Amino acid sequence: MLQTPIGRLRIIGFIEGLSFLLLLGIAMPLKYLADIPEFVTITGWIHGVLFVLYLVAVAHVTVVHRWSFGKIIGALAASVLPFGPFVLDAKLLRDNDHTAKG
Repeated sequence: MLQTPIGRLRIIGFIEGLSFLLLLGIAMPLKYLADIPEFVTITGWIHGVLFVLYLVAVAHVTVVHRWSFGKIIGALAASVLPFGPFVLDAKLLRDNDHTAKG
C-alpha cells in the first residue's frame, strides 16, 4: 500500500483522521471540561504535522494521477470534516476496485 501515491494518501488520511477525532473527542473536552490543556498541546501538534503530510500527499496524488479540481476540493474538504478522511478512503478504495476490474 505504501508503494503507490494513493496508498500513501489513504494511510496518512486514516492516521490524520484518527488524530482529528482524538483532538475533538478527547483532548478538547479534557481542556474545557476538566481543565487539562496539555493533551490539546500534544495532540494538536501531532495533528498539525499529520495535516501537512496529508496536504503533501494530496498534492502528490494530484500530480501523478492528474486529479480534477473537484477531486482535489473533495480531498481537501475531507481533511477538515470529522470522519471525512474515512469517507474519502472508502471512495478511493471503491475507485481503485473499479479501475482494477475495468
